[in-house]
Amino acid sequence: RRKLRSDVAAAFPNLSTEQLAEFIPNKEELNVIKIYSHKGEAITVYMNHRNPILFEAEKVLYPTVYTLWVYPDLLPAFSTWPPVLQKLAGGADLMLPGVVVPSSGFPQVQRGTLCAVTLLGNRAPVAVAVAAMSTEEMLAAGMKGKGFAVLHTHLDHLWEYGDKSYPPTLAPLVTDSAGKETAGDEEELEGKEPVPSLSPDPEQHVDISGLSLREQHSCAELLGKEELHENRAAGPAEDASTEDQQEAEDSRTPQEQMDALFNQCFFHALKCKVKKSDLPLLTSTFLRSHMFSCCPAGKQLDIKKSSYKKFSKFLQCMQHQKILQVKELNKGVESIVEVDWKHPDIKAFVVPEGFSSASAAQDSKSEDREQVYHAPEIIPLYGVSTKMVPLFQDSGHRKGSILSSSEVRNIIINYVKTNELVDETNKNFVKVNAILCDCLLDKSEQDEISHLKWDELLSRCLERLQPLHQVTFFGQEPVVRKGNLEPIDITIAQRSSNKKVTIIKNLELYGLDPQCVANTLQQKVQASATITPAPGAKDRVQVQIQGNQIHHLAKMLLEEYQLPRKYIQGLEKAPKLGRKK
Repeated sequence: RRKLRSDVAAAFPNLSTEQLAEFIPNKEELNVIKIYSHKGEAITVYMNHRNPILFEAEKVLYPTVYTLWVYPDLLPAFSTWPPVLQKLAGGADLMLPGVVVPSSGFPQVQRGTLCAVTLLGNRAPVAVAVAAMSTEEMLAAGMKGKGFAVLHTHLDHLWEYGDKSYPPTLAPLVTDSAGKETAGDEEELEGKEPVPSLSPDPEQHVDISGLSLREQHSCAELLGKEELHENRAAGPAEDASTEDQQEAEDSRTPQEQMDALFNQCFFHALKCKVKKSDLPLLTSTFLRSHMFSCCPAGKQLDIKKSSYKKFSKFLQCMQHQKILQVKELNKGVESIVEVDWKHPDIKAFVVPEGFSSASAAQDSKSEDREQVYHAPEIIPLYGVSTKMVPLFQDSGHRKGSILSSSEVRNIIINYVKTNELVDETNKNFVKVNAILCDCLLDKSEQDEISHLKWDELLSRCLERLQPLHQVTFFGQEPVVRKGNLEPIDITIAQRSSNKKVTIIKNLELYGLDPQCVANTLQQKVQASATITPAPGAKDRVQVQIQGNQIHHLAKMLLEEYQLPRKYIQGLEKAPKLGRKK
């Protein structure tokens, strides 16, 4: 710990003695873990208060975003536009056209200097990067080319090791020159409310001209949304601005119109459809049961046609604005856990005309859309275990590599052919060499088995790899989980007076809202249905309905929800249909 403190002091001389003692405390627990990057490099991570505070790569210490939120001035900072964060979190480096040029000028840095990246209007860093040019070179290049190699961002895997909190809102520092300009140009505003630093219109319009084409669209969307909220808040001017808004809509691209439609349906759903008692609410249920019902007649929500591409990214953007909070209560299944109904954007939203008067008709038209459920795409995967590394290392894979069954099959076939292990007398058999013997045979079998059939060779290989699975929910990014996916479990239990009940578990793993399933079943079979906590499973619930309802449940899961039969366990317990006496 003493060595770490001295290394931190050497790496970050800006830290005072008090800050250093607070940063690396003497008595509090400090954990060290080792992770591997996508390139296979070993990264040492230092954890304090369950949050990563530092990471070390190639004997160089770097702060995490959690640390920079506490010490925002630890590194020289460069600002970018909020939509650029999604690109950085996806693995992109920061290009100079996406860097905002402040009126006070850039901080002076050299090539290789460690820097922080912030979003315009907030001093809390969202990324840690290394400068690819010096400040003079950036300006000499006309703000074109790669400016920063990004090492770590908010929303990446390292951030997920912590408590997954979001950046605090830190007001930008006002420079003297900027203050003088403001005082000179707008003396009348002194003593009145401060101008919000988030969106100074003249500066934004000047800076947008320097952005790349893709970023111009993103920033135009951001400005468009802000102007839209201002127009909504201006109640008396509603009628006068209707024609202007229609003209603006016509001039927007289809992508911008879809973004605006998603914003409209989002705020409409939060203001009129969702109640506090509905929380936590599955994000998939919020989309299909609440936002779809708020879509105007003649229009249809399609996340693929928006700039967000994924509904999870749209919600992340809303979470950045502190409108709501999304958490992963079950692995890979996100839920809305909190909504700030006092947020200015929700309060300023005005329900479009026609919804209030024709809400009943609109709801009846959208009933079919509310029930739309998209079964997740499930792909079994396999991880290379320590014992199997010798068999896969020749193909460039190492421990922890993730492969599909077809990739495993191709690797095994290539290995056998490369090492000439196919039996000359019978090509259905493969000779077992030393590596196959160690990887695939038990100790008791090693002296007895010299040949294996092709299908047995492949099945043994798959059995000895670590089971994984990838789940892709509609409108969300694929999620890879360890182990095999638990099936939807249907059981029959006997209660007092010899009454039977049907219990359904694990619905959340497949993106199904247990409450919606219970309500639908209750209506179909006219029996009482309740939601109870699932025993032995944290943050999960089970549906319990009176009687043996497996026939109705099977029809709903297999035909309506289109779930594969192999992911449903217990259908064989359905009552046998016999003639009534």
